[in-house]
Amino acid sequence: MSAESTKTEPIVFTPNLRSRDELANYWMRQATLRLRREIAWLWHERGAGSQPQLGELPPMIDRASVSLDLSRHWDEKRRFFASHIAAKYLTEQLTIPPPRVDQSVRGSFGWVLDELSLDDVSAFTLAMGLASAFDASFGAVIASCLNDPSRIYPNLMLIQRLWDYPDEAQTLSDPMHPLFAMGLLRRVSSVQRPYADTLWEQPLSVPWLVARSMIDVAEIGSTSLRLVDPMKERHGDRTKTETLIAYRLRAETPRGLRVIPLLGNRRSAYRQTAIDIALLTEQKLWEYKGDPALLGHEDYFAMLMCFAWLTGHGLFIRHELFDGTEGRRERNEGLPLVSVPIMLFLSISDRRQVAHLDPALLLPFVKVPVLGYEGRLAAWREGFGQDAKKYEPVLKEMARRFRYEKDTIRDICAELKAQPEPLKEDDLIEACRAELSVDMGELAAYVEPRFTDEELILPNKQAIQFEEQLAAMQALTKVHYDWGTARAWNEGGITVLFAGPPGTGKTMAAEILAYRLKLPMYRIDLSQVVNKYIGETEKNLKRIFDAAEVSDMLLFFDEADALFGKRIEANDARDRYANLEVSYLLERMERFKGLAVLATNRKNDLDQAFLRRIRHIIEFPVPDEAQRAAIWQQVIPASVAENSRIDIAFLARQFPLSGGHIRSIVFNACLQSAYAGNGRKELFMKDVLVAVKREYDKMNRSLSLEQLGPYVQDIVTLD
Repeated sequence: MSAESTKTEPIVFTPNLRSRDELANYWMRQATLRLRREIAWLWHERGAGSQPQLGELPPMIDRASVSLDLSRHWDEKRRFFASHIAAKYLTEQLTIPPPRVDQSVRGSFGWVLDELSLDDVSAFTLAMGLASAFDASFGAVIASCLNDPSRIYPNLMLIQRLWDYPDEAQTLSDPMHPLFAMGLLRRVSSVQRPYADTLWEQPLSVPWLVARSMIDVAEIGSTSLRLVDPMKERHGDRTKTETLIAYRLRAETPRGLRVIPLLGNRRSAYRQTAIDIALLTEQKLWEYKGDPALLGHEDYFAMLMCFAWLTGHGLFIRHELFDGTEGRRERNEGLPLVSVPIMLFLSISDRRQVAHLDPALLLPFVKVPVLGYEGRLAAWREGFGQDAKKYEPVLKEMARRFRYEKDTIRDICAELKAQPEPLKEDDLIEACRAELSVDMGELAAYVEPRFTDEELILPNKQAIQFEEQLAAMQALTKVHYDWGTARAWNEGGITVLFAGPPGTGKTMAAEILAYRLKLPMYRIDLSQVVNKYIGETEKNLKRIFDAAEVSDMLLFFDEADALFGKRIEANDARDRYANLEVSYLLERMERFKGLAVLATNRKNDLDQAFLRRIRHIIEFPVPDEAQRAAIWQQVIPASVAENSRIDIAFLARQFPLSGGHIRSIVFNACLQSAYAGNGRKELFMKDVLVAVKREYDKMNRSLSLEQLGPYVQDIVTLD
């Protein structure tokens, strides 16, 4: 590197790294100058007098000898800087004082220096990180200075080598140095040597979002962040807790992280609550919209927190996104960068989700208010505008059935109003259903009703009770909110018990209810819900009922006696917890707003306290002869019946079977007749009687010869 080339080549920072901040330009220029000066020394030390080409880097040499030469040649290196024409010129450029800046823009490099009172070596270290973050050519120069092609990021060892007073760099080894405590710099483990690097050898980098903020202080973000301006967002009535939290935040001198836990359910108005608090504190918010899994990585989470501090905004992370930190909770790891003075809003559904955090960071829990029926109805009316009166009855029904918040209601209304065809009641209900997302995992299975138009064949009393049940659910909105029973009954739904022997139509009745009421039906899997470990059954029940909170649905508990059994005398801890399970279930059933259908063939085993809370109990008896004849007529496919000669009166009279058994018999007989037939859709009486015999065998019941009557010869040879 000749003196002429050094003097004629402008000593400025790479043009594409120019910042609006003059202090950033100055210190990044310092980084460039010191690296160039170090390269000049390395050529002198390694080049053995050879004449390098412009831009060529010195070759790598033995690392052991370099380590020895660092201290041995220090005085010689200083003399070289004072005598070599290129190094001397670079040294003179380094003595140029930084520009005077009256006031730096928040988040800029100069603002950071002033805010944290950083000394010169810290400013230089931060500039080195910024330069390497934006200029790929820095990597090769740094590797050459460190005599290692794999080290392309600066480290404290390089900072100490480049700085004129190496002892001043010792302060940077403190993990709580402001550069590290505030997330401006982070130590990165080497891929090749993740555990071998010492503190001085660990690579240093500036997170990309932080670097962008300090280089260009225009309003920027990332694809994972959305800026929320509380002044431009509509806000509702604040609760007393929200107001107190906001005034506390305004009165405090920011000294570190403040976490505001927002407690609600998954569809609560978390965002609106955060906006209301931010409005009083006169701060904007960054709302995280990215991948939940990224929040489980400390470096990424720390980058977002540092960026929020640089921009002077709070950070809002929704519950389903904060779930991405599950791994950190399991490892009992707290939040990164507790020194960063920002407001961090975390929406949660359970206090245990923040139990692993330092209590000193947490402000009081803010209970997110749930939009009530009147509020939901007002939101629906507002969404439909002048057309609301036309849809008033169905809007009332939707306001009760679907416990959505304002944002969701507004989106559904916009979607419906965009449809070109006139809206029907079913269109509105289906639009609400489409927004519904229920996750019960393996605890429940969605049931598509099989029985829709079939007539449920019941005795007259039970048929009337079934219609009363339908009418009760259809009148629930009117009675709760027009007549005023909602307060006394806690806006509760209806629980009905179907009791009777197996196969008498309990499941069929539940499916017909779901179809006629247009309710989604979920069958609760008791094998997954009931758990032998203490407390797990309650957790499973809570998950089911919490998922069902957002919308009316039909929860079907088959073999309910296994879950709703009688409480017993507590002889040990297991008995006490079993009683607690029943008590918890009773309490949640009272608050459930939908339709719960319980089916059992052992009604006497149910807890009496629970029976008192049931609105309707319908007994499903074994059908009598007339009802059995109707069931036989109904379950034989119409396309088969017209070609068949089945003596339905005989079957109904001779075999006292329930509807479930009759369905099984007809299906099995159809299989045999189809196999033995001549291609016609014809059901044979013999196959039906054989299927009857097989069904009796399954039930461990015997058939008498008198029952078979004139058909005895058809099946007497089967035994």
